[in-house]
Order: sequence, then C-alpha cells, then structure tokens
Amino acid sequence: MLPPFFILYKLGVISAPRMRTIASFVAFFGRNVDEIVAAGEKYAEDIVPKYLREVAIKKLNWHKKNGDKIVIVSASLDVYLKPWCTKNGFSLVCSELEVDRGRFSGRYVNGDCSCANKPKLIHSKFELGQYEKIYAYGDTKEDLAMLSLAGEAYFNWRHYTVDE
Repeated sequence: MLPPFFILYKLGVISAPRMRTIASFVAFFGRNVDEIVAAGEKYAEDIVPKYLREVAIKKLNWHKKNGDKIVIVSASLDVYLKPWCTKNGFSLVCSELEVDRGRFSGRYVNGDCSCANKPKLIHSKFELGQYEKIYAYGDTKEDLAMLSLAGEAYFNWRHYTVDE
C-alpha cells in the first residue's frame, strides 16, 4: 500500500509531512496501544541512542551542564520519543498518535509536528517569554519556522539567522 505513495514522495509530488501522515495511518490504524507502546519503549532504549549525532549529544550535555530546560521538538512519534525523553529528563513536543478505545486511529492528535505547525505546538505548551534565551537547532527546511522563534538558532549545526 505504501510503495505508490513513497514513489510520489521521492518524485516531490507528496511532501514529507504528508508522507509521514500516510505512513502513520497505514502502520498504526487499529493497532493495540499497549503493544505499540511496548515496542516504542524498546525502540527508545535500543535504537534511538544509536542514531544520535555526536554533535547533538555534545550540545545536549552542554545545555544540561548549564541547567537549561531542554525540549526535543520533532516530527517523529511520541511512542518512542516520549520514553527516551522521559529517561533523559527532556520535555517533548512531537507528532502524537491519536488513541481511540485502546487502539490507534492512525491519525495525529494535533497534526504533524513540522513546518508551520512546530511553532504552533511549541506555543501551545510553553510561554516563551518566560525564558531568558531560546536556542533552537534544526536540520531540515521543516525546522525553519521553529528556528525563527529562537534568539540563537542553528541550522545543520551552523549559526543561522532568519534572513538566510
């Protein structure tokens, strides 16, 4: 079912946010929440740490050392990011799978956490004016709207200004 959509995505006909929405529906519709949550916890423990960039780990450790509040903002899914963030003491803003009577609906609670929806979701959870300085890090064009919220922004680990 996914291959035709994947081809359209690779051809640029379907955006990455739309492709994620389709893939999440196909993968999770009707699936038992307990089973997927257990798989997500295992994924968070065994797989997520293997894919963290060394530069990201260094930045996270630097922010921890400085006593900063760390919020992971990602289009990735809550079923594996939530346990990983909880273990590491981070807050989380991400794409959250909707649950209906103990099963996943295949839809997101508040939409795909990317592009213009990232700042919207951030503002729904945090009062940014209470923070002295906001750092933001992104590595795709889907992060650019989020980077505009920061006093100090980095795109692909290089200093970024909104007018770039």
